[in-house]
Amino acid sequence: MGLFKKKKKINTRELITMNNPKSPISELYRTIRTNIEYSNIDRENRMIMITSSSPGEGKTVTTANLAIVFAQQGKKVLLIDADFRKPKVHEVFKKNNFIGLTTILIKQIPLMEAIKETKINNLYILTSGPITPNPSELLSSKSMGNVLAAIRKEFDFIIIDTPPVLPVTDAQILANQCDGVILVIDHGKTKFEHAEKAKNLLLNVNAKILGAVLNNTKENYNDYYYFDR
Repeated sequence: MGLFKKKKKINTRELITMNNPKSPISELYRTIRTNIEYSNIDRENRMIMITSSSPGEGKTVTTANLAIVFAQQGKKVLLIDADFRKPKVHEVFKKNNFIGLTTILIKQIPLMEAIKETKINNLYILTSGPITPNPSELLSSKSMGNVLAAIRKEFDFIIIDTPPVLPVTDAQILANQCDGVILVIDHGKTKFEHAEKAKNLLLNVNAKILGAVLNNTKENYNDYYYFDR
C-alpha cells in the first residue's frame, strides 16, 4: 500500500480537450477515440476501462479527456470513478464526492440520483463516493454487475477510471466486465517490466486489451499516443 502515499493534485488545465479542442494533443485524443471505435469488429466497444501499472502515470487525466472527446462527438457519455482508494474524478470536474458509486452499491441511493451533469454537453460523471473499507468486495459484488448492466441501458458510451493494476486487484476484477481495457504508460516513469506485468495480469482475467496510451513523450506533440498490442 506504500505506493499510494504520495498524492498528486490534479490540474484542471490538463483537460485540454475541453479548454483547447483544436490543439494537436486534442486531435490525438480524437485519434484514440477512433481507434477505440474500430478496434473490435465483432462487437461495439461501449464500456471501456482505463488503468495503469502504478500510481501517477496520468490515467485519470487520460480518462477525463477521452470521455470529453466522446461526448463532443454527440454520444451520451458516463465517466465512472471506480477508484475507491484514491479517487480523483470529482477533483477534475470540481464536484463534491458525498455520494457516488459506493453509496449506490450499499443501496443508500438510486443510480440516477448519484449521476452528476458537467459543463460539457452529453458528459455525465459518477464519482466514487465516500472511501470504503472493502473496495475489492464491492467491485466484485452482484450489485456492481447490476449497476453496470443498468448503466449500459442509459448511456451510449461508458468509460471507467480504476486503480492501478500492480498494487491492488480492483482493476482485474472490473476488466472482464468491460468491452475493452486501455493501459496508460508514462514514457519517463513506467518501467517496462511493470507495464509487462500489468498487461499479463489483465490477460490472466481475460481482459480485452485494446492498446496503450503513452504519456509524456518528447517528440513534437505526441504527449499522448495510442498503439495496438
